[in-house]
Amino acid sequence: MQTNFKGKIMGDRHPFKEQLIEEIKSLRQEVTALKNEKAAFEVQRKLLENLVDTEGFSVETEVLKVSLQKTLDLATELTQAEKGSLFLLEPSGKIVDAILSRSEVTPKQTAKLIGTVLDKGLAGWVIRHRQVGLIADTEKDSRWLTLPDQPYTVRSALAVPILRGEKLLGIITLLHSQPDRFSLQIAEQMRLTADQMALVLENARLYSKLDKYSKALDAELETGRQIQIDFLPYEIYQPANWQIDARFYPARQVSGDFYDTFFLPSDNVGLVIADVCDKGVGAALFMALMRSLIRVFSSQAKLQGRTSTILEENQPVPGSWLGQSMLTNLSHLEALQAVSLTNNYVAQNHWQLSMFATLFFGVLDPVTGLLTYINGGHEPLFILGNSGIKNTLKATGPAVGMMPNVKFAIKQIQLEPGDILIGYTDGVTEGKNPDGELFTNKRLISLLEQPAASVSQLLDRIKTNLFDYIADAPQFDDITMLAVQRVF
Repeated sequence: MQTNFKGKIMGDRHPFKEQLIEEIKSLRQEVTALKNEKAAFEVQRKLLENLVDTEGFSVETEVLKVSLQKTLDLATELTQAEKGSLFLLEPSGKIVDAILSRSEVTPKQTAKLIGTVLDKGLAGWVIRHRQVGLIADTEKDSRWLTLPDQPYTVRSALAVPILRGEKLLGIITLLHSQPDRFSLQIAEQMRLTADQMALVLENARLYSKLDKYSKALDAELETGRQIQIDFLPYEIYQPANWQIDARFYPARQVSGDFYDTFFLPSDNVGLVIADVCDKGVGAALFMALMRSLIRVFSSQAKLQGRTSTILEENQPVPGSWLGQSMLTNLSHLEALQAVSLTNNYVAQNHWQLSMFATLFFGVLDPVTGLLTYINGGHEPLFILGNSGIKNTLKATGPAVGMMPNVKFAIKQIQLEPGDILIGYTDGVTEGKNPDGELFTNKRLISLLEQPAASVSQLLDRIKTNLFDYIADAPQFDDITMLAVQRVF
């Protein structure tokens, strides 16, 4: 007897029937899930692209508005909706911002939505239930609320809550003039993508807050920059028969570099160039402290005892005092005590900050050209003559502020007519080009070896060559230069 296999399979009592039906259902569910996951993945990709695109907008653009519009446009595109809206909500359901997908809605009409409470209709139902609301036909669903001044007919509606955890950020509503335009599959896709939309909206909000904070911070830093500039000499004093000039190019809005020129007792001139070990706001504050301490201590320090004994105990190295009088040498020595006093103050009172500065402090007698100096761990200064570098003023002690009670040796040198003294911070030699290569001492020295008609010309030559070398690479460090020339 022939067996009707098909009949057995489809028969009411066949043992494999229920199993086969379940397997078919499961397969269909897997296919649907794969389709939804694929659609959700595509939405994630587009949302990510949109979020990245917002970074290209200027700071004047409201990034949140841009992200809202892009999110809504994507939703209408995916669902083929005719119209749509996206509302940002407070926990109470009050609208705090609104975006609509069609341009025929005027800004005035949009503004009227702000402050409205969505407590009725489909949106109110979604707010209360925190679920996707799908209406196949508005004429057969009590959740739809038709307003008397409705500008267009709605037959299909889909409302999607945008949730971040338990927090309801907003609702997207999608509308169509024909019934049955939004399927369960579309509703499921929108539900799956709601988390990504919430992430985009939250990031956009954070971005907007960050932009506001950044503007406020920039304003504060600009105030700090102006204050710091006020610490630098407003006008550089030019003693008779001398030219003094400087250049200052901070890597950030505030800097740890500084230079200074100021009057000292006995008609001397103080010359300072320094570099605090760090960068940014902390270094700028520390710079202000050290600049003030050097100025105050150099004008007030008085050594007690007989002048001859004091000078004998503090002779420059190597050799003896070059000054033509004991009073000149004593006035230079007293001013230079500011380095030791500043070092001890910082090391004893601010040691926990681990902040210090390399610092050159010279005391110049503009009448004779005598320069008495301490170089506390700073870059070497150069004295230039007609034939190039005549002398190099190397470090005479460690950086200032590292340890208390350290010794700073004093040195003296005579600047002859035509000589140029130039100092700089390491931002010059360590300037980097786009390939990360340093400007180097060698390049700087080659520029110093070339004759210069004035200190201004020399500094401009270095600046031009240095910034041409850096090109479009970010400035790595603060750049400061100070130059002094004895004209006659």
